[in-house]
Amino acid sequence: VPETTLYRIPSTLDGAPQPVLAWAPDSATKAPTALFVFLHSWSSDYTQDNEKWLRACAERGWIWLHPNFRGINQSPQACGSKFARQDILDAIDHACTLWQVDRERIYLAGVSGGGHMSLLMAGHHPDRFSAISSWVGPTDLAEWHRFHTPDGKPGKYAKMIEKSLGGAPGTSSEIDADYRDRSPVFHLHQATSLPVSIWAGVEDGHSGSVPVSHSLRAFNSICRGLQQPEISDQEIQQLVTDRRLRQPLATDTAADAELGREIYLRRHAGSSMVTIFAGGHESLPPAALAWLSRQTRPAKVTAR
Repeated sequence: VPETTLYRIPSTLDGAPQPVLAWAPDSATKAPTALFVFLHSWSSDYTQDNEKWLRACAERGWIWLHPNFRGINQSPQACGSKFARQDILDAIDHACTLWQVDRERIYLAGVSGGGHMSLLMAGHHPDRFSAISSWVGPTDLAEWHRFHTPDGKPGKYAKMIEKSLGGAPGTSSEIDADYRDRSPVFHLHQATSLPVSIWAGVEDGHSGSVPVSHSLRAFNSICRGLQQPEISDQEIQQLVTDRRLRQPLATDTAADAELGREIYLRRHAGSSMVTIFAGGHESLPPAALAWLSRQTRPAKVTAR
């Protein structure tokens, strides 16, 4: 496994040093090199073992960044806060001072809680990335809180959301505004020119913790921004309950050799797409990086 180096980067918002693990090929100091930022999952931090993603990144000769963005999602500064979002931007800006980052190949990816954060960055800061790959992430925190509060009793994830947001949805207008601020579904209409790929296994929400409706409604937000046709409520319901579409379109049944899984829905809008595949709460790094490698687009960097 490539050996990473720990950097501590002062936050430009509150000055607190933020850990990030990084790896770069030797050539990255001499030649423009793609930067791949990978975001840890909901209940983890920058020390999470994401070896399969790191290996896939290193095999392509890309720079690897694994930021902390305020750690586990159970405190107010974590869980998509403005501090957590800035930590990711600060890590990218710092990397640009260490290596020759190719500004047209700044990529962001994450799984589960990292999928949530990837799409939140796409919505809040679409100009800062060349492309984004998001897997099985919750995209509406109030809705996800409801899913994890069966019979009115908050489960593990609902409790973590409450610790981060200061209460359940409906506690106050301020808290509800914060739920919206931290939920990608309310911001992705701004990611119209940013290539975003959203992926989820059809069993998620049954065997896993995040219903596929989160991925589908996030994609619909992009569609609204582009004034493109949305996935219908009926189609979303069919995939959530029956795990199949009754009348799939041609794109919904096309084979994808890179993914290597049966596909139950695939839709495109602008340069973005969503894929629901045979699987669960999981990710397939080779498919993610293959798609990202085909995307080039200038991303803004803040000089440090």
